[in-house]
Amino acid sequence: MAQTSEGMKSQVEILGEALESGSFKQVARILNHGLSPTDIAHLLESSPPKERNLLWKLVDKDLEGEVLLYLNDDIRAYFLSKLNAQELASVTEDFETDDLVDLLQQLPDTVIEEVLHSMDAQDRQRIEEVLSYQEDTAGGLMNTDTVTIRPDISIDVVLRYLRRHKSLPEMTDSLLVVNRKDDFIGVLPLTTMLVSSPNATVREVMNTDIEAIPVEMTRTDIATLFERRDLVSAPVVNQNGKLVGRITIDDVVDVIREDADHSLMSMAGLDEDEDTFAPVMKTAKRRAVWLGINLITAFIASAVIGLFEQTIEKVVALAVLMPIVASMGGIAGSQALTLVIRGIAVGQIGGSNIRWLLSKEFVVGALNGVLWASVVSVAAIAWFNDPKIGIIIAAAMLINLIAAALAGTSLPLLLKARNIDPALAGGVILTTVTDVVGFMSFLGLATIMYA
Repeated sequence: MAQTSEGMKSQVEILGEALESGSFKQVARILNHGLSPTDIAHLLESSPPKERNLLWKLVDKDLEGEVLLYLNDDIRAYFLSKLNAQELASVTEDFETDDLVDLLQQLPDTVIEEVLHSMDAQDRQRIEEVLSYQEDTAGGLMNTDTVTIRPDISIDVVLRYLRRHKSLPEMTDSLLVVNRKDDFIGVLPLTTMLVSSPNATVREVMNTDIEAIPVEMTRTDIATLFERRDLVSAPVVNQNGKLVGRITIDDVVDVIREDADHSLMSMAGLDEDEDTFAPVMKTAKRRAVWLGINLITAFIASAVIGLFEQTIEKVVALAVLMPIVASMGGIAGSQALTLVIRGIAVGQIGGSNIRWLLSKEFVVGALNGVLWASVVSVAAIAWFNDPKIGIIIAAAMLINLIAAALAGTSLPLLLKARNIDPALAGGVILTTVTDVVGFMSFLGLATIMYA
């Protein structure tokens, strides 16, 4: 069982003190006998590189595989790179198919080939089958370890068949019913089986209303399906309706967590597996790209301001009030952008409701524009004792809030249609739009009014 947060904190402090004092035997004892694999993974992720490498060397070989499963991709790839094919095959010997595939996908093709050659023919075939599917589809997410039964046998025969197994695959809540050609027919929930007559056939008590997941379904759609139907596991079929595996709730939870991390980190131009304690040069290199992109957008906004240099020189108040227009537009646009990105992620937005959503956001932008334009207009007139400046900023703010609402709503849809991640690119483009529209409307109107 995982430690509590307080317990984990105290363990981290004890380990830190032990490492500083050089008490490696104490550290090894705590790691391998006092912490679960998930806690060890958390500890590694929470440690700077030097301490992380020391801790990893002290982890028992028997635990390395389980710990690797719970590490984020960045750190896991680092430790995997230190293992040769034989060591990797030994560490992953007891892995389930989907977990092993997740690890292999982070390795060079030559290493993957070596690991596959070290397996027996049956295991190699199963792994190669899953590797043939895209990583973000049901095929790449599924586990091929399933328990299948025929529909024409009795419940008593099923029970005797199950007792021959040492254990059942994890998250087994149903047995999968197939015909002799491995075509998926239905499921037999374990709860149903246990309360059914031993003489009843599987066909009589099985559930045929369950729709299998197509092997090409995306992981996001799978997560939505599990949420809507409260599933624990679900069968996966190929294009011909043949059973090829199953997906379980633990894999879906990982998908949900990764998608949430992706959405949050992408808005800052970072990878969801970004290592908090990554080396300085590696971190700086990754962030430099995003900073460069933002610099380009800043130059675009500055170029717009430069077009009205003479107007700003005449009326200094414009320079003081400009940031208000851009800032209000940016916030309004971000609200709409975030709402739409979430709606796309959970499958709420489609062709049938886009027009209604755009109309709604237009009205919301107009209402908020009128409200806050009035407030800012009064404040500007009182501040600079100039009615013209109040009219200019009110009109500019109304224009920018409406433009921001429409841009924030439409940008994710346009980007998604072009297979561009809205969470990654939407914020940058939106900022550019609201800055350009805000400055152009504010300074353009000022040029006209003060001509």
